[in-house]
Amino acid sequence: MPVHRIPIADVLAEGARFDTVIDARSPSEYADDHLPQAVNWPSLDDEQRHLVGTEYAKISPFEARKRGAVMVARNIAAHLERELPGLPREWKPLVYCWRGGQRSGALAHVLSQVGFEVHVLDGGYRDFRRHVVTALAEAGQGLNLRVICGETGSGKSRLLQALHDAGEQVLDLEALACHRGSVLGAVPDVPQPSQKRFESLLWRALGRLDPERVVYTESESRTIGRLRLPEALLQRMRAAPCVRLQMPQQARIDLLLQDYAHFAADPAQLGAKLDALREVRGHATIDQWQQDLSAGRVRDVVATLLVSHYDPVYLRSMQRNFTGFDAAQVVEVRDGGADSMDRAVQRLRLGDPALDIA
Repeated sequence: MPVHRIPIADVLAEGARFDTVIDARSPSEYADDHLPQAVNWPSLDDEQRHLVGTEYAKISPFEARKRGAVMVARNIAAHLERELPGLPREWKPLVYCWRGGQRSGALAHVLSQVGFEVHVLDGGYRDFRRHVVTALAEAGQGLNLRVICGETGSGKSRLLQALHDAGEQVLDLEALACHRGSVLGAVPDVPQPSQKRFESLLWRALGRLDPERVVYTESESRTIGRLRLPEALLQRMRAAPCVRLQMPQQARIDLLLQDYAHFAADPAQLGAKLDALREVRGHATIDQWQQDLSAGRVRDVVATLLVSHYDPVYLRSMQRNFTGFDAAQVVEVRDGGADSMDRAVQRLRLGDPALDIA
């Protein structure tokens, strides 16, 4: 059966359906980013790819191809031994590599000889990446965005989750970035994705949104952890109407101690993170905060961080960057509990100009 080549536009079209999308690149390339729902059947693993590439450059392309052919044949055989027993004759895979060349071609050829209808992505991952970059250059255009603003610990992420649970459209950028968006925002034991992977996840999330309905998102800076937001989306967010979430300070401290429980359990870890603020807060201040943490005064340090650092920095940033901030609707909540967030959702749905649910 012949192998069919298919461009990325047709793969992404509504009618293009495949039972399995197979990434034939190395595991590290796959981990860096891949097509939605793709599985990894590497034609060469990372070490093999390095060996073949070195031999290609230093000895000869012909010798490198001979060595590579043996490795590819063995790897494909291993994939077939693992996967073929459970596959029906009607199975229809899409195979791709970096450019849609030799690595995907070798795997596709063997599968087609078995009798499967096989498609190879013309242009490979490279063309998919170009599509994502082009799409993100216009990210957010046409979306009816509402930006949830609020000081640190006011429950913005919890409100987004409550809105999602209630059936509203939500673009949760911090969830996609696996980061809470501040110096202290790294999620324990969950590394951030690569920049490419983040952009692919964001592209996919944007593609699911209905432009006819409101989309709620959280106010963000230009970067979330080490990941950059697309400029087009950032500018669209900064021009969008805002909703300002407000919560009493003691309730905010309670919420932060819940959401950042790993710091409460290990104050030394929090103290180490505060070193990143030495340039802006000064050595004496950071030293004092670290001493307070060592003495177990975690709540006092969190309160001081809010009042003296995060709140003024956040307010200046919002007033400077978000044009709708000063005219934002205000939602007051008692705490970060589910009842408060559900009532906030109700008010937002009603469009009540008072929006006071305290």
